[in-house]
Amino acid sequence: MKKISVETMDSMKKEGVDTSKNWIKVGMSTCGIAAGADVVYATLLDEAKKRNIEVVIKKCGCAGKCFAEPLVEVNVEGLPRVTYGKVTAEVAVTILERHVRNKKLVKDYIFF
Repeated sequence: MKKISVETMDSMKKEGVDTSKNWIKVGMSTCGIAAGADVVYATLLDEAKKRNIEVVIKKCGCAGKCFAEPLVEVNVEGLPRVTYGKVTAEVAVTILERHVRNKKLVKDYIFF
């Protein structure tokens, strides 16, 4: 097996990640789903479409913060990447409107 250089790995990483796009990841591990992540994910998809908000919405696995589920990670150009916790369907709509559309953080739900 051929070894992969650091330069090759960096190149692969850059090719696989488009940092210019706005995206949202919803933690859909068993703890996330048990806490309502499936509802949050569906709400984000529906509301983004209804409100014509251009954002890629993805599912991801466990982030290791089960106590804060459902977790939603948001990347919007020009803002820091943020993880929101204890997200409900209502909070998901707020995240779309305030964070994604208006580029303002929803401070009450940020988890570090």
